[in-house]
Amino acid sequence: MSIESNVSVTAPQGSRPSEADAVLVLADGTVFWGAGAGAAGSSVGEVCFNTSLTGYQEILTDPSYAGQIINFTFPHIGNVGTTPEDIETVTPAARGCVLRMDITNPANWRAAEHLDSWLKSRNLTAVSGIDTRRLTRIIRDNGAPSGVVAYAPGDGASLDVAALAKQAADWPGLEGMDLAKDVSCTQPYAWDQTQWSLESGHGTQTNPQYHVVAVDYGAKLNILRCLASCGCKVTVVPATSTAEDIMKYGPDGVFLSNGPGDPAATGEYAVPMIKEIIEAGIPLFGICLGHQMLALALGAKTYKMHMGHRGANQPVKDLKTDKVEITSQNHGFCVDKDSLPAGVTMTHQSLFDETLEGLEIDGKPVFSVQHHPEASPGPHDSHYLFDRFVRLMEKKV
Repeated sequence: MSIESNVSVTAPQGSRPSEADAVLVLADGTVFWGAGAGAAGSSVGEVCFNTSLTGYQEILTDPSYAGQIINFTFPHIGNVGTTPEDIETVTPAARGCVLRMDITNPANWRAAEHLDSWLKSRNLTAVSGIDTRRLTRIIRDNGAPSGVVAYAPGDGASLDVAALAKQAADWPGLEGMDLAKDVSCTQPYAWDQTQWSLESGHGTQTNPQYHVVAVDYGAKLNILRCLASCGCKVTVVPATSTAEDIMKYGPDGVFLSNGPGDPAATGEYAVPMIKEIIEAGIPLFGICLGHQMLALALGAKTYKMHMGHRGANQPVKDLKTDKVEITSQNHGFCVDKDSLPAGVTMTHQSLFDETLEGLEIDGKPVFSVQHHPEASPGPHDSHYLFDRFVRLMEKKV
């Protein structure tokens, strides 16, 4: 049962429902009372919503959610439990989550741990019993706000709504933030784990045909698994790596990963490297943040979206084939399609709002997409992009 109420920060603390021990407070003073879950404490970030019906563990461990509090629009979160096989990074970067209902007990043969204890062990705070439809409408109408999620086990009487609202209002927001450094690896490492299968779990790539250097701006592990499954030896390098750092590996291809924050901020050090890789003629494939910074390196511009695209049901049209893909997405910034320079072609477009979802350089082995082709939101519509990358490397070898 929901215990949400909307209370002005100027209202007396007694307006808190007696059973509420957690709260979400937005920067404008809007208050949603609820029941706490996960770790006690508080966290500030940008409040966004995700429309996925499944994959909550993958979402919570996606490094691209650094600095964000995730409002799940699907009410039943927790029903498949959690498993170490499905994480996208060992240390989650999300700030917390908001749920409609209490966390569901797991009912899946792969479940290894209840979501509540999993959240606690990773110091993630959640609040349930929230009117997530109303919160989603606020985000849809007004854009993604700053907010604080707080949980004080017991009666929650210590929650100071006015102080939390000020904390949310004082938070600077994601625009201008370089968060890739916070979630990137600090040292290069090799990766050979392949995609999961029902019969054998994750496999190992033992006979790679190509060497890919993956630049880690917040790479999801399943991206690396997809590259390994396509016959690639993968070397993962930090976000701040230079072209010289990358070239010493003699790569057949370079991959630019997803990641959080403002591409213009991360581009301060990433764009010069990308330009040199393009000039060297090495096949280059970027997704999400990597796609946005490739666009910046080509002279295009990016901007912060009103509310972003986050979900597993996002239709994207391949403009070269007229095929429509159902994709998984998580981004709050976008490439301005009207800013693409001559010689750069838009290859994919969102059917939700016609924003740019992919590009390529005419006559060069360089392309990128905004969505996440490694994800499996039900279909595997976009996995062909990894094969396209391999074919480009095959032509160069």
